[in-house]
Amino acid sequence: MTPRRSIIPVFVPHLGCPHMCVFCNQRRVTGAPRPARPEDVTRALEDGLARLMPDAKPTLAFYGGSFTAIPVPEQEALLAAAKPYLDAGRIADIRLSTRPDAVDENILSMLQKYGVRTVELGVQSMDEEVLRLSERGHTAHEAERAAKTVKSAGFEVILQMMTGLPGDTREKSLATARSFIGLSPDGVRIYPTVILRDTPLYELWRAGSYREHTVEDAVDLCAELCDLFDGAGIPVIRVGLNPTDDLSGGDAAGGAYHPALGELVLGRRYLTRERALLTEADRGRAVAFAVPFGRVSAAVGQKRANIRALTAEFGVKCVKFRERDLPNLTVMRIIA
Repeated sequence: MTPRRSIIPVFVPHLGCPHMCVFCNQRRVTGAPRPARPEDVTRALEDGLARLMPDAKPTLAFYGGSFTAIPVPEQEALLAAAKPYLDAGRIADIRLSTRPDAVDENILSMLQKYGVRTVELGVQSMDEEVLRLSERGHTAHEAERAAKTVKSAGFEVILQMMTGLPGDTREKSLATARSFIGLSPDGVRIYPTVILRDTPLYELWRAGSYREHTVEDAVDLCAELCDLFDGAGIPVIRVGLNPTDDLSGGDAAGGAYHPALGELVLGRRYLTRERALLTEADRGRAVAFAVPFGRVSAAVGQKRANIRALTAEFGVKCVKFRERDLPNLTVMRIIA
């Protein structure tokens, strides 16, 4: 993976997507009222570059749809609008997201011609029942084939997974993560299921046919998933939907939507490590931990959630944190 850099997004909601998954309403997710056109690509690039430092080289990212399922002339028109900026060195690279059943060698060859570097595959699950109940329209085998094809063609490949889909369980999500690890992607995104209005999942939820995947469910599970991916050396580049005013204002009717979900997950990962260093012998005592520089907030937890949890579980008198030069996610017990 290249170092993290600025992203200039262009949203293509539902553009090219041959299926309506039960959870999906891309316009509510992205806030984009219509698919992008070549002039929108140019406008996004000019506006984005004007806001950045002159020497910045951002990534152009096509988000929100199944880019490679668009008719090829339309794909080329969007990419052609970006190519001059790439050739001039004004942007570093181009990335896009698509479905596993919408990539093949011919498509990938065309993408290379226009300088696309990264392909994100919306796999969502590697469990066949979950894929069927979610009406994804592709199989786990197709997802595996696509990931291998994209990687062997020389692209960086990012795999996207969802938790809490219809028919999903903790064990199935963990199995999906292990399958992803076996495919050696360059990164993953984890999107816990959010119940969006105007979707089949919303109706299933209202009818009592779908059990809500809550924020607490997602935080607990995603903390374990992130540890799995970290242990395999695979970066988790996002947890949870990008917050928008529409989602926060009611478009997210239920499920695992929180504008700071990634922070909650990071805090839970620190809490797990803090718990492991305490015992019943600490009841009534003041305890202190050393954590990496810049991670005290995560170690404390949002609204001091970790301190409250440790106090309730172990009966400690107080919890203190000190910053040290430590690797990320390291917690050490020190003298209070």
